[in-house]
Amino acid sequence: MRRRRRQEEDTKIDITPMLDVVFIMLIFFIVTASFIKESGAKVTKPDAENAIKKPKATVLLAIDEKNQIWLDRRVIDPRAIKANINRLRAENPNGEVIVQADVESNAETVLKVVDELKEAGIDIPFVATESE
Repeated sequence: MRRRRRQEEDTKIDITPMLDVVFIMLIFFIVTASFIKESGAKVTKPDAENAIKKPKATVLLAIDEKNQIWLDRRVIDPRAIKANINRLRAENPNGEVIVQADVESNAETVLKVVDELKEAGIDIPFVATESE
């Protein structure tokens, strides 16, 4: 009887160290994750032969084929771009803003967006393309 009790006590698994490791890994992934503000619109980007990769995009602003401007998964007015970009840049000052213009969108709308971004303090806004 004593042997049986002793064996039962010895066979218990202590999972506390494993839980500690999992918790530390969870904290590590949360801290190192980069959060990207999606535009919310499906955009067919134009082709480009001399595209430059920009890995630090944190704010995506999209112009769809109907010339609607999308930011944070909602349609916004062109006059509201400056306020919205300033708010998002306050959350992440080192983040890049990238414009995703659809192939079917008007150049006039793209230029309005670029002008508003320049007023918001972004000197040279990047336009997303499909590289060949």
